[in-house]
Amino acid sequence: MSHDGRFQSFLRHEIEQFLAHKRSLRRRYDAEEKTLALFDAYLSKNNIRGLAEITPALVDEFLLSRPRSRPRSYNHLRCTVGRLFSYLVDHEKLAQTPLRSPPRRGRYQRTPFIFDTDAATRLLALAKALPNHGGTIERGNTYFVLFAVLYGLGLRVGEACRLCLKDVDLERRLLVIRETKFYKSRLVPFGPKLGALLGQHLHQRQTTALATSTSDDQPLFCLRGGRPINPGTISQTFHAMVPSLNLRIPPGISSPRLHDLRHSFATGTLMRWYRLGLDPQTRLLALSTFMGHGDISSTAVYLAPTPELLEHANQRFRAFAAATLGEDRS
Repeated sequence: MSHDGRFQSFLRHEIEQFLAHKRSLRRRYDAEEKTLALFDAYLSKNNIRGLAEITPALVDEFLLSRPRSRPRSYNHLRCTVGRLFSYLVDHEKLAQTPLRSPPRRGRYQRTPFIFDTDAATRLLALAKALPNHGGTIERGNTYFVLFAVLYGLGLRVGEACRLCLKDVDLERRLLVIRETKFYKSRLVPFGPKLGALLGQHLHQRQTTALATSTSDDQPLFCLRGGRPINPGTISQTFHAMVPSLNLRIPPGISSPRLHDLRHSFATGTLMRWYRLGLDPQTRLLALSTFMGHGDISSTAVYLAPTPELLEHANQRFRAFAAATLGEDRS
């Protein structure tokens, strides 16, 4: 159902049914709901009262009425209304989709910055030294543990922000990740070093005079008023820290952003497998499950081809080729 009656046009019931259908498939669809609210408001504003009035020209006018400078943002807008139309066609409420305009092509694909151990160590040290101002409880220590969790476990920043005290199981060394991207909860194991950090953070939360409550439902990473830290605030703090890290950004690599910590986790895991002589192909499904992906193709997006990773892959291939050629000659 829509929130607080946000849909007002003649199409409101169909939009609500479409959203309910998508969420029954365990899709969150929060951003898409906001997009459909824009389309619904456009229909109301222009007094569109029937499906026959939703023409290809009207759809194009709607798309152009929402300025989207980046192809990805425009394509998300286009695809969302396109999926609604496809749903209506499948349910025989439309003979064909009125969406005719093609998607926009991106000018370039962003290449993430991969934090190696040295860069991650500098990030954590700088985080720990953050001055204790603003609304975050024990700001330096909080961001130190927060960035360690993002880098060490590859969590989405929203998942980290939603963690509660009850979600940390120090005895079994597990995090319970709730309300994930696809509404699926999962258990994420952590090692002894991260366990020690989380234990210290929990102890600090329970003993600090700044904490208003230590109930199990309280956020793990908390503001003074008891609210969780906002992902946008974490991103702003991260970007403010980047210039002080003095990172060497290779040509063609984008400036670091917070989500690159998740990319770094995935790529770092793959490199560790290569160093240990393990076969990554047999373990990608485990990595995909660990990261909360629905399939391996989603995980592959996070595997950046760093020079070290390519060298490990080349060494593995040369060893395979040499063994194969040796068998052929025998």
